[in-house]
Amino acid sequence: MSATILIIDDEPRLRTLLARMLQLEGYLVLEADDARTGLKALEREPVQVIICDVKLPDKSGIDLTAQLKELYPATEIILLTAYGTIADGVTAIKNGAFDYITKGDDNDRILPLLSRAVDKANLQFRIQALEQRMNRTHGFGTIIGESSAIRQAVDLARKVAVTDATVLLTGETGTGKEVFAQAIHYGSARSTGPFVAVNCGALGKDILESELFGHRAGAFTGAMRDQKGLFAEADKGTLFLDEIGELPLDLQTKLLRVLETREYLRVGDTKPTKTNVRVIAATNRGLQAEAEAGTFRLDLYYRLSVFTIPLPPLRERPDDVVLLAEQFARQIGAKMGRRDLRIDPGFGRQLQTHTWRGNIRELKNVIERAVILSEPQPDGSVVLTPDLLPFETAVGALGSDETALRLSTVEKNHIRRVLRQTAGQKPEAARLLGIGLTTLYRKIDEYGIE
Repeated sequence: MSATILIIDDEPRLRTLLARMLQLEGYLVLEADDARTGLKALEREPVQVIICDVKLPDKSGIDLTAQLKELYPATEIILLTAYGTIADGVTAIKNGAFDYITKGDDNDRILPLLSRAVDKANLQFRIQALEQRMNRTHGFGTIIGESSAIRQAVDLARKVAVTDATVLLTGETGTGKEVFAQAIHYGSARSTGPFVAVNCGALGKDILESELFGHRAGAFTGAMRDQKGLFAEADKGTLFLDEIGELPLDLQTKLLRVLETREYLRVGDTKPTKTNVRVIAATNRGLQAEAEAGTFRLDLYYRLSVFTIPLPPLRERPDDVVLLAEQFARQIGAKMGRRDLRIDPGFGRQLQTHTWRGNIRELKNVIERAVILSEPQPDGSVVLTPDLLPFETAVGALGSDETALRLSTVEKNHIRRVLRQTAGQKPEAARLLGIGLTTLYRKIDEYGIE
């Protein structure tokens, strides 16, 4: 893989000779005669490897190494010196240098050493790019909303992300708890580790215990070999326990032990296994009330709720509904090849007045349905209009508009939606509506439906 090399050396003859040699090897070479010029070059374009003299006019190359590794951690640095000492070499490596070699004596080492440094730098650049993509996909930037309620939740999540504290996310189903859990993970020092999620209410007790902690071969019927659990899979990362309120009481005891001792027992094992996992839990239930009533372990509740973040329901963030709808419409439209897509103001108003019992998840489903039913305009654009809303959403969003409250308006919009869904096939539309074909033709004529 090609690479860019920056040579920082105040000896023009040596710098030119080294640059020519590297260019013949296929490298793109930049040159600088002091630390200040070198730093300016790095601001302009990414560099995989820096070859730097130890003695520069304006700064020690060893001190510059520490500065460069802080600013550009993926870039590797090879230091050159006329008179090498063991002490300087040790300091250079501590400051982050890839290697420290003597001019002249080590000419044969330069090219193979540079090749290894380039390989390491390219790997680090790829990891860095992957982390940036993951942050764009799962980080705090994916949380849409400008309401004070959601901004407060994001601020809390950002503050706790940089710690290793256990987090409890509370809120109704569909409020985005897993999105927040992922954002906390990717905003933490564990971001390069795995993010593993499990729904505690989706599995039976015995299966869940094995899934969480793993098991030894022969621990139970069908356990033919050792199996790692999710705590092992999430090592050095984050384990997200969704619907934690559904966790059986005996497994609550085992989870409490993990949180307190950082150890757990696999099913059928007698020797504890160490774990290095951050736990983020989520619930849509009143966990504190259940703990006080004895249906959830009170000590586990206190251990989980070291830092609690309540997520607001969508009905309490009406100003965010249209922002979310536009985001979903863009994403879904792009997948369907409908990139020029916008939301009609009436469509947005109806979304804002709906109760959204399913919260963000329900909104996304409604938008997906509307995009599927929508039809491109003559200019190729697509507009989401109120008649594309599902019947129950439109009724819930009628508000005080007297025209919208009329039964004839509701019926007309519903017939239009069904006709669109059946691609204009009137016999099929009549069947779905539960009316005769003659009745459908009469209503189409009565309402002037095209």
